[in-house]
Amino acid sequence: MANDNAKHTGAGPADALETLRHSTAHLLAHAVLELFPGTQAGIGPAVDNGFFYDFLRDTPFSTEDLSAIEEKMRRIVALDMRIEKLTLPKDEAIGLFQGLGQTLKVELIREKGGDFVTCYRQGEFVDFCLGPHLASTGALAHFKLLSVSGAYWKGDERGLQLQRIYGTAFPTRKELDDYLVLIEEARKRDHRRLGVELDLYSTAEELGGGLILWHPKGARIRAIIEQYWRERHWAGGYDVLYTPHLGREILWQTSGHLDFYKDGMYSPMDIDGQNYYLKPMNCPFHILIYKSRMRSYRDLPLRWAELGTVYRYERSGVLHGLLRVRGFTQDDAHIFCTPDQMEAEILRVLDFSTSILGDFGFTDNKIELSVRDPKNTSKYAGSDEMWTEAEASLVKALDARGFAYERMEGEAVFYGPKIDIKVKDAIGRLWQCTTIQFDFNEPARFGMSYIGPDGQGHQPYMIHRALMGSLERFFGILIEHYNGNFPLWLAPVQVAILPIAERHDDYAKTLEDTLRRAGLRPLADLRREKLNYKIREAERLKVPLILIAGDKEVAAGTASLRVHGQGDKGTVDLAALIAGVKTLVENKSLTVNL
Repeated sequence: MANDNAKHTGAGPADALETLRHSTAHLLAHAVLELFPGTQAGIGPAVDNGFFYDFLRDTPFSTEDLSAIEEKMRRIVALDMRIEKLTLPKDEAIGLFQGLGQTLKVELIREKGGDFVTCYRQGEFVDFCLGPHLASTGALAHFKLLSVSGAYWKGDERGLQLQRIYGTAFPTRKELDDYLVLIEEARKRDHRRLGVELDLYSTAEELGGGLILWHPKGARIRAIIEQYWRERHWAGGYDVLYTPHLGREILWQTSGHLDFYKDGMYSPMDIDGQNYYLKPMNCPFHILIYKSRMRSYRDLPLRWAELGTVYRYERSGVLHGLLRVRGFTQDDAHIFCTPDQMEAEILRVLDFSTSILGDFGFTDNKIELSVRDPKNTSKYAGSDEMWTEAEASLVKALDARGFAYERMEGEAVFYGPKIDIKVKDAIGRLWQCTTIQFDFNEPARFGMSYIGPDGQGHQPYMIHRALMGSLERFFGILIEHYNGNFPLWLAPVQVAILPIAERHDDYAKTLEDTLRRAGLRPLADLRREKLNYKIREAERLKVPLILIAGDKEVAAGTASLRVHGQGDKGTVDLAALIAGVKTLVENKSLTVNL
């Protein structure tokens, strides 16, 4: 169906594809209701990369059911049924769907304002829907049903539990086939599967959904990222802060979070008769540090960064491995500056962000500039002058670096315009990472000020900046981007050392000690297993380098080298190997060339 509150504007390629997928969602519902009488239809919008439809049914859909539904959909396509728009009085539409036994639709129609509603009919199937749709079912030939999952009616976990069938559709068979290949590649790279196979992290029912347990190897990578992050920030003119995990209610009232973000916060804790909340954001704490003393224009700009763990309530249905969690560590930063420093600071942040993303292998990025809706400026905080000045600073920074960007009118949050940087991964998917966000709201709410050259108080400009977004989500993106084959500088174990027989163990331990003293991350495998098994295990765990030691290597003080994905490289001199590996690590090399 599509009361789904879907909005369709314009007639560009994106709108045409959305209409195609929206129409295919109706095709899915048509097939399901014919195959499984008594099923209740919920909502069925087009979404990124496809569509879904929710159904209320006692019996779970099986894999065989999906195949049967697809076949039924193809038969409906072959009939090339006309898709007809109906405009009905609201009472008549309610009566129509009551007669069809579709009580969920009746509920949706009752909630809709106005005296008339729109519906769409194809053959005997009719759905309450805003539209638009294609002219006939014959145009819906290239689709595929992908999966079934649970969903709650209207997203309310206390409501009815429905079954959601996901699918995708494209204008041509080639586009569909290409996308299915992409899905299969994405499945192979799924960070949830690789996280288990590589022993990087886990979740636990006893702990609670959306909370991550970092295992030694995953924690090692996180520690490497954190140390790199701190060193780059110190070198980039930032100071690093630490702030608490919770704060008093009055703090969140002042910041506005209890007015605008309470649904995303956890319930308060009573401490000494006062309510405390786990922090959903770090910003108010940095502001309190700013306000801990009088500031002068000579102190500015202040660049403060924190790896701050925050807690946000997410519905269980949207939790997804490392990508959607309830407790996560933001690589947060806030810059406090004067208006005349703003342009230079934005350019500095933009350069800093793209440089760091580049070190992780993300150089093909999409940039979006989110600005306020020019037709409705009254809903935004700050003066017109501030918005104009802030937007101009963002544009100048982007233009100065020659970055192409998409202007997103109406996508700014109410407290300021922003730049979003989306990185493209190895298989072409875009991931939201960096946000550079102006804030005209918090400085005013907290009464922030600095003493200007005129001896008077002035309100500073505040820039929020999250570069990776969160360590958890960024780690999940890295796993999928590299398919678990982390570059040498990030790999938790850089070198696996494999003695051929027990008599070679002492030499393997010596190699391990030598490499560790050189600042590398080696691990000697002293298990009583055959060499081929150890090699397979090291390859399965995607260890970049493998050193093999037998009688010949012990006698010569060398080792035989294998490189993951490249095979046998022959005998190597250890000093030369260490020097080569350290150079690759220092240069953040994404490939191993030894």
